Amino acid sequence: MFEWVVSTIDGWGYPGVFFLMLAENVFPPIPSEIIMPLAGFLAGSGKLNLALTIIAGTIGAVLGTMMWYYIGMAIGEERLKRFAAKHGRLLTLSPSDIDAAHVWFDRYGGYAVLIGRLIPTVRTLISVPAGLAKMPMWKFLLFTTIGTLVWTAFLTVAGLVLHSNYALIADYIDPFSKLVVVTVIAVYLYRVITWKPH
Repeated sequence: MFEWVVSTIDGWGYPGVFFLMLAENVFPPIPSEIIMPLAGFLAGSGKLNLALTIIAGTIGAVLGTMMWYYIGMAIGEERLKRFAAKHGRLLTLSPSDIDAAHVWFDRYGGYAVLIGRLIPTVRTLISVPAGLAKMPMWKFLLFTTIGTLVWTAFLTVAGLVLHSNYALIADYIDPFSKLVVVTVIAVYLYRVITWKPH
């Protein structure tokens, strides 16, 4: 995959950055931690413009998140509540939990999206509850764009600063990503074991 990312950005330039970041948000196994630092390295070597690279990556990522937002919206809160009523243990949620989550998301959802866009693994998935809660599109796009711009710029500038050692960024972020996944799984299993209907 690494070689494919390299050849795509090297051969396509800004459209390659756009396409890869869009794909990264549709198919999370494609890591932005490789895409944008490499683009930053190429910007540092004069092959790409730094600002245009960040813009291309940000637009691609934001458009990629839209699919998950619409999936959440298509599932809908009522359908999820019906599923929770039948299979509460599987979701570790009851219909009342979903109502409470909706109230919370109405109040803090924008900040949840913003912060979620800065956390590996969570970055893509945070779009689903936004869609479920039917967060206004303008609000979703605003907080998604801000968070994505910060993340994309950080990775691109890091690649620029580290030059040919840009791949080290993925080595540092990868353990944190795995920790997030393990934590999420552990919390889920704990909730499944201890879940009681209410």
